[in-house]
Amino acid sequence: MVSKNRKNIIDYRIFHAKPLRLCVILLQIFLFISCKTLPKVQDAFFEDMQFLPLQSGAAAYIVADVQKARSIINLLPFRELNDKQTKQMMDRTEYIAAALFPPESGKRFQIAAWGNYPGFGAGFAFTFDKNWKKRRSDAGGSYWHSQANKLSISMNSKQALIASSLTSQPFDPLTASNQSGAEIPGGFNEFRGQRSGSADDNAAADLSCWLVSPGETISDMLNDAGLPIRFPIKELFINLNSASDGKYKAVIRLQFDNTTQARGMASIINLASAFGFSNTNFIASLFMSNPSVQSGNSLDFFSNPLSEQDIATLFNLFLFVFT
Repeated sequence: MVSKNRKNIIDYRIFHAKPLRLCVILLQIFLFISCKTLPKVQDAFFEDMQFLPLQSGAAAYIVADVQKARSIINLLPFRELNDKQTKQMMDRTEYIAAALFPPESGKRFQIAAWGNYPGFGAGFAFTFDKNWKKRRSDAGGSYWHSQANKLSISMNSKQALIASSLTSQPFDPLTASNQSGAEIPGGFNEFRGQRSGSADDNAAADLSCWLVSPGETISDMLNDAGLPIRFPIKELFINLNSASDGKYKAVIRLQFDNTTQARGMASIINLASAFGFSNTNFIASLFMSNPSVQSGNSLDFFSNPLSEQDIATLFNLFLFVFT
């Protein structure tokens, strides 16, 4: 259950939208689920993926191990994930990839989930719910759409694709065969495989994300922290790894066009930290609590242990700014 304080931290307009009413349809779906434990979905395909089965044009993309990162996934801007029946569905989900779109796109979010689902049961339940209509997809298949909820779903026994729109125009959850999907930035998979400070250094991070065109966002954040830095930032990656006492550690990677820019940024940040800037606010603490590490044109920052409330603040800063 999200506390009142945390709700205030992530108080933005998407949480004030009318709740999506999925209870009935998802309850019908789960009537077809047995209690038998099914084989795990393998994570290996994420390591070699070059594209996610999501549309391009989003402001941020997220990849997560659901069972490891469940508590912080609940802080993402998807009200559906807090629904009782949807939580049951999440219990059967191994991994998710999600896209958050800027409001001007008319889209809200898109999710690809991998797990073990009742493929036949889902279609049967949608058929007998008048709020859902079957539509042809531009990808050549079909999906179910609820005009009232502005939600589209395509589902089989191993994968669920969900898309939410801000307008009355249906958001097709399927990726057309002539489209590759959202391209994963170079270096992201390698970064996601790092778990510095974690008890399990051989597994991928619990939750990882990247921002599209992060330069202005980071510059504004550092300016608010008292550091008016204007280095051109090429990529921004974030890892969240479980730590002790139910907390998490964040690793933030900034990629620049060249090594000189990364070295210059490191020098300025380290100098500011020496003068006590790390104690000024939450943003400064993220970048200055511990020494940064440079590797070529990349610069990694390591946070101190973060509470769920801290994670909510981090999401609000890096992800929810687009919603």
